[in-house]
Amino acid sequence: MEHKPVYVTPEGFEALKAELHELVNVRRPALAERLHAAIKQGDLSENADYIAAKEEQGFLEGRILEVEYSIRNAQLIDSSGSDDGAVRIGCHVTVLEDGEDDAETYHLVGPAEADPARGKISHESPLGRALLGRRAGDSIAIRAPVGEIAFRILAVD
Repeated sequence: MEHKPVYVTPEGFEALKAELHELVNVRRPALAERLHAAIKQGDLSENADYIAAKEEQGFLEGRILEVEYSIRNAQLIDSSGSDDGAVRIGCHVTVLEDGEDDAETYHLVGPAEADPARGKISHESPLGRALLGRRAGDSIAIRAPVGEIAFRILAVD
């Protein structure tokens, strides 16, 4: 199986470690107790508590595997900015969408810590891919479900 690097900022890496600790040391034992209590109730085939806990256990174990993979394959990215002015993973990029008055600043991160609502976009997203390698003053366009959207890069930090 090929292991792709998981690009994360140092803060994102610490968040992954904290999440893993929470999942393994808090949520897993609590779920084990719920399962144990549900088993004591008797007939498991019609025990809603047991069925729900087993389903939750599957999701929990899956998430633990995902986080462990991310930590094991983490490649830390530098958020200090670009030396040559080109957009790269870790940069903060301020863009202005054509026809809009307000600029938006995005932190270009790996998919593991992307959170568009908080201004963190993945370098694999359409906008992230279009930004990579560009510089302040460049114009880019991306295809979106609503059609083509054009942006001008105002700053790269």
